[in-house]
Amino acid sequence: MSHPSRPAVEARDLVKTYPAGRGAAPVRALAGLSLEIAAGTVVAMLGRNGAGKSTTVKILTTLARPDSGTATVAGHDVGGDPEAVRRAVGLVGQKPASDPMATGRENLVLAGRIQGLSKATARQRATELLDRFALADAADRLAKTYSGGMARKLDVAIGLVHRPQVLFLDEPTTGLDPEARTQLWREIERLTTDEQTTVLLTTHYLDEADRLADRVAIVDGGRVVVEGTPDALKSELRGDAVQVELAVTSAAALPALARVPGLRDSVLDGTRLRARAESGARAVPAVLAALDEAGIAVASVTVARPSLDDVYLQHVGRAFDAEVAA
Repeated sequence: MSHPSRPAVEARDLVKTYPAGRGAAPVRALAGLSLEIAAGTVVAMLGRNGAGKSTTVKILTTLARPDSGTATVAGHDVGGDPEAVRRAVGLVGQKPASDPMATGRENLVLAGRIQGLSKATARQRATELLDRFALADAADRLAKTYSGGMARKLDVAIGLVHRPQVLFLDEPTTGLDPEARTQLWREIERLTTDEQTTVLLTTHYLDEADRLADRVAIVDGGRVVVEGTPDALKSELRGDAVQVELAVTSAAALPALARVPGLRDSVLDGTRLRARAESGARAVPAVLAALDEAGIAVASVTVARPSLDDVYLQHVGRAFDAEVAA
C-alpha cells in the first residue's frame, strides 16, 4: 500500500530515447519529464501526438524502461519492483484489451484470474463490474458484438477488476460518440469519488480534461511545460481571448494587430489569428479596422474567456487542435 503522505505517482527526470534505424538520429520521446500525482486525484496529460504521453504511461506501468530517471507508483519503484507496480495498477490502453471471441463475463473472469483472484472472487467481481458499467444485459454476449461505447466500458472494467490503487487511461474515449463519452466520464468521476482511485488520463479532448481532472499537465518535447488546476491555469491568462478566422492566411495580419492598443500575445496559425485583450468586446472594432486597413478579409471573429486551448497556446506556441491534427 502507498503511504498516505506519499504521492501515488512520482516521476523524476525521465529520459527515453528510441532508435530510429537505418542511420537516422534516435528519437527522444522523453527529455527529463517530471510528474507528481496525489492519491485519489485525476491528472490529465495534454499534448500533441509524439509529445511523450504514451511513453510516460508505458514507463509508469512497467511496459518500458527509461534510459535514466526514477519513478514510483503506489510507493513501489518502477525499475526495482515491477511486479509490485503491476499488482497496484490498472491500464486501459488505446487498443482493446478484451478477447472478441469471449463474452464480457468471460473476459472479466479471465482478467481477474490473471491478477491472482480466486475463481469465486473473479466471478463475483465480474458481476459487480458488469452491473456497474451497465453491461449486465450483454454479459453473456461475445465482446465482438459490443458497440464502441460498450467495448470501451468493458476495457475499463478489465482494468479495474483487481481494484488497482492507480488507473492509467490512455486516450480512453477516442472514437466514442458523445453519449458514450459522457457515460464513461461519469464512471471515471465515480471511481475517484467513491473508491479514491488515482487516475492518470491522457487525452486529446480539452473538455474531457477540464471536466475530469483535478490537475492538468501539458507535455511538449518530452517534458511537462506547465502543470496546475484547470481553473488556476486559465486564471493566469488575464482578460479575454480574441479569435479571428481570416478568409485566407496573410503574413500581414500580425503586423496589423501590433498597431492595436491593448492587444497582446498575438499568434497566427494558418488562417486562425489569436490574441488577448483586457476587454475583448472593446478590442474587436479596433482589430477589425486594423485588418481592413491592411486589406485582410475576415471570415469570423469570436471573444471568449480563457480556455485550456488558450493555456496550451500560451505555453506551447500553437493551438491544441492544430497540434493534434498535425
